[in-house]
Amino acid sequence: MNGYGMEDEDLQQMYQEVILDASRHPHGRVRAGSDLATEGSSSLQGDTALAASHEYCTAGESHQFNPTCGDEATIHVEVSRNEPRTIDRIVWDGQGCSISQASLSVMTDLVQGSTVDDAMRLESLFHRLMSSRGAGLTDEEENEALGDAVVFQGVSRYPMRIKCALLAWEGMKDSVARALATAAEPDQVPSAVGDTDAITSTDASANTDGRDTFNDNSKDRS
Repeated sequence: MNGYGMEDEDLQQMYQEVILDASRHPHGRVRAGSDLATEGSSSLQGDTALAASHEYCTAGESHQFNPTCGDEATIHVEVSRNEPRTIDRIVWDGQGCSISQASLSVMTDLVQGSTVDDAMRLESLFHRLMSSRGAGLTDEEENEALGDAVVFQGVSRYPMRIKCALLAWEGMKDSVARALATAAEPDQVPSAVGDTDAITSTDASANTDGRDTFNDNSKDRS
């Protein structure tokens, strides 16, 4: 039994349900080439910046690629300009294995509408979960905060699959960093965000074309 009080069989069953739901109804996914006018954007390609749906939001976008498995996704976020900064909109498009697609779907549900601080906390918790080598997190409140994402605990046993699960969270983090960096520019928002260093730690934040080859840094974040 793990620290969350669930047997491995229960986690496996929940994981299968999450995968099945994501494959049938991937939450937050917007197909490139579809009619996105109702979504407030014209495209969702890795090299194309999206306009924010609302004038009070600042948009950020990141394209992530996992060469090990071939997973790739473009994650687009819109962050409010008012404090507390919130993720008012997050959508994505991509393709890959069931783990990456399910992780994108679950991540979207967890961070949609949350504050940036809460989203970054969840990203940190998920990285810790992926570094647990199957043991999971022992703190009940942390497991509850992760919600459905806790079922990816079993993935942490397999180093080659960890990258698939982390791709969604790396993309979200980088997209938020880009949105905050844009908001901090003088011609965008008068007041800059207090401290973005902790959020802009990914290499992709310095990549101006919006594309990043995803690297697994989970071993350094245990």
